Amino acid sequence: MYPLKFKPILKTLVWGGEKIAPFKGITTDQHNIGESWELSGVKGNESVVANGEFAGKTITELVHEFKGKLIGEENYRRTGDQFPLLIKFIDAKQDLSIQVHPDDELAAARHNGSKGKTEMWYVVAADKDAHLMSGLTREITPEEYEAKVNDHTITDVLHDYKVAPGDVFFLPAGRIHSIGSGSFIAEIQQTSDITYRIYDFGRLGLDGKPRELHTELAKSAIDYTVHPDYRTNYKKEKDRENVLVDCKYFTTSLYDLDRTVTRDLKDLDSFLIVICIAGKGTLKDAEGHEVTLHQGETVLVPADCNAVTFSPDGQGMQLLTSYVK
Repeated sequence: MYPLKFKPILKTLVWGGEKIAPFKGITTDQHNIGESWELSGVKGNESVVANGEFAGKTITELVHEFKGKLIGEENYRRTGDQFPLLIKFIDAKQDLSIQVHPDDELAAARHNGSKGKTEMWYVVAADKDAHLMSGLTREITPEEYEAKVNDHTITDVLHDYKVAPGDVFFLPAGRIHSIGSGSFIAEIQQTSDITYRIYDFGRLGLDGKPRELHTELAKSAIDYTVHPDYRTNYKKEKDRENVLVDCKYFTTSLYDLDRTVTRDLKDLDSFLIVICIAGKGTLKDAEGHEVTLHQGETVLVPADCNAVTFSPDGQGMQLLTSYVK
């Protein structure tokens, strides 16, 4: 196989902004584009290949056909024909709802065997006052949580972070959170579209009606553990792999490149997702297949590839990579 590109799936949302289209270099008449699903195996929202001999096929069809050669033998054993990760760009012109996601056990029990949703955020761009919320500031009980939703004070017990490009937040299933206005984010997550909306600031949906809340479902899904800081700290070095998050569901790294770097993949039983968040260059696999990489593009490197070389142009290139152990 060869490195694959996919057609973005654009989502119009009530809180959506105006950054996604120019960031990705696409022209669209859509307004309020809140999300671009870059690579998705979610049923009904499966990404379609945009390049080469497999153009027009969905990621699900390719996983079914190539199995472990595409996603890794152990990954295929765990997830079958469903691609394990969902990759998005999120543009928040307004605050998103306060929400939480169930873990694997709860999702399976409530949603016909579905996976839970652990995710992470990398802040690609941020307005001057951009912010987001992640985690509790103090211990509360499930009963206090419900009371605070009902009296509109739930934000009083949430950490509110001012954010800047390069900030990283890890969000294990159960952590209450909200992406704030002005934030432009790359999101890497388990393949799951299960969200419990806790509070929506009294907002109306695109249909003019209040959006559904899942206050009671969220009550037992929330992890009420309190941590001193919910931001992920990391050291960034040029022209090398900088690991941001390493968990059972994904390992995500940052490359800030001014020169060519080769990543050895022969001992990795997994695909490698490559997301270009700044600049441009090329990606070449060990067999000589080469694709261009521009800001806003996502490439899937199959598991049967032994190595991949990233070559920035003269202005440099920044990449996020992600795989599943």
